[in-house]
Amino acid sequence: MTIDTAMVLAAGLGTRMRPLTDDKPKPMVELAGRTLLDWALDRLTAARVRRTVVNTHYLGETIHRHLAGRDGIVISHEQERLETGGGVRRALPELGARPFFVVNSDAVWLDGPDPALSRLAATWDGSRMDALLLLQPVGAAIGYAGPGDYHAGADRRLRRRAPGETAPFLFAGVQILHPRIFAGAPEGPFSLNVLYDAAQAAGRLFGVEHDAEWFHVGTPEDLAHTEAFFARRAGRRG
Repeated sequence: MTIDTAMVLAAGLGTRMRPLTDDKPKPMVELAGRTLLDWALDRLTAARVRRTVVNTHYLGETIHRHLAGRDGIVISHEQERLETGGGVRRALPELGARPFFVVNSDAVWLDGPDPALSRLAATWDGSRMDALLLLQPVGAAIGYAGPGDYHAGADRRLRRRAPGETAPFLFAGVQILHPRIFAGAPEGPFSLNVLYDAAQAAGRLFGVEHDAEWFHVGTPEDLAHTEAFFARRAGRRG
């Protein structure tokens, strides 16, 4: 199906990225000559998304200035940080009644033969799904050393790993959500994980495996390693 609305989550505090975020929000940190926010927005533009909500909080005026004059952008500024779930819930009037993309502003990925956003849209089935997550195989995640997030069945239904367990996939920070997943959601700050768990319990949480590089960009060291990867890639092309 065609998905032409999206939200970029850009309201985080970026504490792990300090000192780079002492004077700018994390989405404004640059990678390979572009801000992390622009990486996300450019992917959405390429996917023919026409309207994107960007939420802000910490040093939000920096993002507001950066996006001034860019078509199709709606700012949702949070005086109180609402976390991922509360931030999207607050923006629902701007996102409409149809499924929409949600992209973390620090999600950095390369596309395989078909763009990841197009693959998600092609897989979406609203009769079965409330949430469809892009998954990265743990062993292929550049800069990631954690235990993973999810197991995926043959039908692509997801199960969150249990405490003390490892899982083969991590959530890559890119997804499609249907607005109905927010029915009964709490007021104020809350994590999208609350909604994923409810969708899992209802059998309506699914995933798509990413088929190219994905980068964990959480700290200055992670950023430097990712910069080096892109520099090597550009050198090979040159």
